[in-house]
Amino acid sequence: MDGRVDIFAAGALPVVAAVHTTAPSAAFYVALVLYGAAALLGVGAFSASPPRWVHIAGPVAMGLAFLAHAGDISFRAFEGVHPGYSVREALGFLSWVIVGGYLCFAVRGRLTLLGAFVAPAAMAVLAAARLSPSGDALVGLTLLGRIHIALAALGVALFALATLVAGMYLLEERNLKRKRFDRVLFRRGVALERLDALVHRLVFVGFPIFTASIVLGVAWMAERQASFLRIEYPLALVAWATFASLLVVRARGWRGRRSAQLTIVGFSVALVVFLIYLVRRALGA
Repeated sequence: MDGRVDIFAAGALPVVAAVHTTAPSAAFYVALVLYGAAALLGVGAFSASPPRWVHIAGPVAMGLAFLAHAGDISFRAFEGVHPGYSVREALGFLSWVIVGGYLCFAVRGRLTLLGAFVAPAAMAVLAAARLSPSGDALVGLTLLGRIHIALAALGVALFALATLVAGMYLLEERNLKRKRFDRVLFRRGVALERLDALVHRLVFVGFPIFTASIVLGVAWMAERQASFLRIEYPLALVAWATFASLLVVRARGWRGRRSAQLTIVGFSVALVVFLIYLVRRALGA
């Protein structure tokens, strides 16, 4: 079952509507299996001397999982359950966007090792989105609310990609400082400057999308006359302020480790907001 809920402006409407029921599709299970295979291949790529086919098979498995995931989203949309319908659907869409971004990086640059982190993350988020309890549906999900939910998912997905790249930056920097030039991540990675620039571009694109989602969420709350007295709202603002600060300090010369760390902090706060809503809906709170 699937419940209607807002991500950053979930409100206090007491009226409960009928819940739309959509069972997981066959494409969902295919995507999970392929993500699992991609995760194993990604881990295998970190071995001392993996066969060449491992580095090719990993992105291929991710590409097939991405297509199966798209099929699952399309099936649910056909059933009337689209990415802007609820936090669970938004999470499924979020993981799909993350994988799509990774595939773009894998094709255009030497970031295939990132798949070892993307695949298990996508599998876990998709499983949570499809298999967690939905709770009761709420009345009042207008077009404004749907756009707000979809934009929030897209913005956080870009922040998630930025965080994964930032983590890769920190690992590679540590290997460089410790002069561990034999490590797989160092030998097959990319220049630190390029990783740092990629983190910045992802945050730069994701920030206005995330900002628009918050503005629409506030407008939707005003439309519904909902209460602001919930922990999710200040946390969402903390996440927004963290990324706003990151863009400001980067303009003043911040680079490297501090920028990567601040990116991880901002995404962690945004992720907590998503988890609060997911748990809240699962418990019917």
